[in-house]
Amino acid sequence: MLKAEKLTKRFGDHTALDNLDLEIRAGEIYCLLGSNGAGKSTTINIFLGFIPATSGRALIDGVEVSVNNHATRNLVAYIPEIVNLYPTLTGLENLAFFSGLSGFTYSRAELAAFTQTAGLQPEALDKRVGSYSKGMRQKVGIAIALAKQAKALFLDEPTSGLDPHASNEFSQIITRLSGQGVSTLMATHDLLMAKNLGHRIGIMHQGVLEQELRSADASYSALTDLYLATVNQPA
Repeated sequence: MLKAEKLTKRFGDHTALDNLDLEIRAGEIYCLLGSNGAGKSTTINIFLGFIPATSGRALIDGVEVSVNNHATRNLVAYIPEIVNLYPTLTGLENLAFFSGLSGFTYSRAELAAFTQTAGLQPEALDKRVGSYSKGMRQKVGIAIALAKQAKALFLDEPTSGLDPHASNEFSQIITRLSGQGVSTLMATHDLLMAKNLGHRIGIMHQGVLEQELRSADASYSALTDLYLATVNQPA
């Protein structure tokens, strides 16, 4: 579903991403770990078509990604650390607007069903998003992904700042989407989240995917040791 082939990104003399080879199957949750500047967000931004690769290529459902390529952009949804919504619109109005940008038109009942699946409380639908908590905004982001019928989710530190209950709710929703065949690439600093949520885990350091493992094959303690050994390598 998601594939990177020798994906490389340079900013001047700095190599932010170095020959990344990666394949994520339909329904798989893949968690990218690494310190700041490791290349996690760069990877996601290339897949989203926000920035061009210097060399190599990224593919979504067999279609090569390029900047502003609507053929791939319509296949994906992006949930960053802070979901950008219009604060003066209600949750339902934001959902109708953003799904409309992707060419979908839904009734109020259909939109409400998406928010229900995403875990947003019914009483919040007609409240302005400016009054929402971060967790509520994340749920609108998931509802938008559902309404877009996205085949792939890209998450960049989506649970940062969430309380344990909201973080657990978020994980449950991503797991349900995985069961529906949605592929997920999540960049995170949260090793416990990666261990509990991901099917596979990659550890990046200085633009290179240094380690890759199945989450079921390592304890949290072993994962922590491997992560620290990887990111503490000398430059």
